Formats: sequence, C-alpha cells, structure tokens
Amino acid sequence: MAALAPLPPLPPQFKSIQHHLRTAQEHDKRDPVVAYYCRLYAMQTGMKIDSKTPECRKFLSKLMDQLEALKKQLGDNEAITQEIVGSAHLENYALKMFLYADNEDRAGRFHKNMIKSFYTASLLIDVITVFGELTDENVKHRKYARWKATYIHNCLKNGETPQAGPVGIEEDNDVEENEDIGATSLPTQPPQPSSSTYDPSSMPSSSCTGIQIPPGAHAPANTPAEVPHGTGVTGNTIQPTPQTIPAIDPALFSSLSQGDIRLTPEDFARAQKYCKYAGSALQYEDVSTAVQNLQKALKLLTTGRE
Repeated sequence: MAALAPLPPLPPQFKSIQHHLRTAQEHDKRDPVVAYYCRLYAMQTGMKIDSKTPECRKFLSKLMDQLEALKKQLGDNEAITQEIVGSAHLENYALKMFLYADNEDRAGRFHKNMIKSFYTASLLIDVITVFGELTDENVKHRKYARWKATYIHNCLKNGETPQAGPVGIEEDNDVEENEDIGATSLPTQPPQPSSSTYDPSSMPSSSCTGIQIPPGAHAPANTPAEVPHGTGVTGNTIQPTPQTIPAIDPALFSSLSQGDIRLTPEDFARAQKYCKYAGSALQYEDVSTAVQNLQKALKLLTTGRE
C-alpha cells in the first residue's frame, strides 16, 4: 500500500485521539481496514471536539485526505463498502487482541506485549462506535481491557507482581494519559489465545465481572502466533486447539415448517448481520463462531425472535 501523506502536529485539543491515530499507523501495512476505521473514528471524534480553530481545521483536513487516499487504495473491499462487513471485521480483530491478552494474564505471563494488546483492544472497541452504539458486552470488554492495561503496567513499573485474572476494578485509573502503554509495538498479526489457559466457563465472579468472553473466537488455525521475544514465555509458538462445533438445536428445524411468521425489516437486517459475522469468522477458519451466528440467523428467521 502506498505511503500516506504525513499529518501536521497533533493539536492539544485532540489528545484523546492520539492513541487511535497511532494504532492506525501501526496497522497501515498489517491491516489497512483497521487503519482506515481508526482514522475515521479519529476524524469523527475530532470534528466533535473542535472543527473551528485554524490548527484543528488544518489537522482534520489532512486527516480527511488520508481517509480518501486509503479508501481509494482499498477499492472494492467489502469491509469498506459494506458497514456490516466492516463492523464484523473490526469486532473480530479487537476480540482476538482481547483474548490473547486475557489468556496471557490468566497464565501469569505479564509483559509489555500483553499490556499493549489489552490497550489496543480497548481502542478498537472505541472505533466500533463509528457503526453505532456498542453492545453491553463490548462496553464491558473495553472497560476491563483498559483497566487491566493500566493495572498491570503500574504493577510492573513499581516492581510489583500483578494479580492474574479478574480482580476488582479501580475506577480512578486513567489509561488515556499514560504514554508508555501505547508505545509498545504490536505482534505481527492478531494474537492467538493459549488453549492451555483459556476457559470462558471458569471465569470467577468478582467486582469487575459480568464480562463473559464468547467461546469459539480464535485466531486462524493455520497461523499460530509467534511468542514475543523477551517476554519470558517459553516455546516458539502457541499451538491452536481443536475446535468444538456446537450442536444444532433440533427445535430450529421443527420451526421451519411454520409459515405464519411475519418479519420486520429490522429482523431481516439483524439476520443479515449474523450471516456477515459468520462469513467473517470463516475467513479465520473459526467454525464454532460461524455456526453460532448462523444458528442465530436461522432462529430469527424461523421464529421472529432472537
């Protein structure tokens, strides 16, 4: 992908979007779709903050030029031309970041790459808001990931050993102001959860939970993540675990014969969304998530209910 024209210095008013723009730069080659939406989020947020002062107008104008150049380069990419596909792409990517960091945390492997993944996951969930309001689940993931990044970073900085797994969230931590957390380089691809530590059913309840990590969300089965150097993690790769395909609910088939279901345009839109999510999951060879989303679409279309 051709290099984009550089942006002018960031106005102080736009400090809250500096890490989103940094994430965009980090993904220009790794995942241009993610880079595009990070810039779109920064653009929309910047317009709300200040679109009148000269320095802000100049910055937003150059950022718009970058967006137009990216959109032209990406051409007919469905993740850009279709919001449903773009939303699914971004959400899947953010979830993989979150799951990688969560598994490293639960295994007691605390390192800068894991902190960065937690924090980047929270930033990407911010970016999902370009498609509309976040689900309650994503709001909880964002809050937990951002707090975990701050908590583990502060522990390591102070020479303390962090507590692994979910613990009580301290509301006064402010990740946005911490430059160190956003400065670490990311893995070369969306990280992959470690099958030896991840068990969503075993998440203990605590003051920070209510966060249920969905099952079946894994990185591509044929591309195990490389373990970052210098993190204290042994072994060369994290090996994928065999996927368990969820059973099909027999009730879905018995309801197919019912012809009196009246669906609204909103029902059709939600069913289409589930099918797009399933297609996105299959791009990552994530059969379990694909089946679950197709089941949701089938139930909605045959019963009128989710």
